[in-house]
Amino acid sequence: MRGAARRLARLHIGRDERGDVPGWVLIVVMSAGLVAGLTAVAGPQLRAMLESALSSVGG
Repeated sequence: MRGAARRLARLHIGRDERGDVPGWVLIVVMSAGLVAGLTAVAGPQLRAMLESALSSVGG
């Protein structure tokens, strides 16, 4: 058990945490693009569904 913990500690010491940032930025940008694309395509339909649901609840 100690040997495995020591090996993991050695791997962690040599690892640069900043390398993960570009990947996360790419994920965020791609997610924002996906949401924008879906909104452009399905926005009017979703708005109509929401207005219909709210009008049926509101009386």
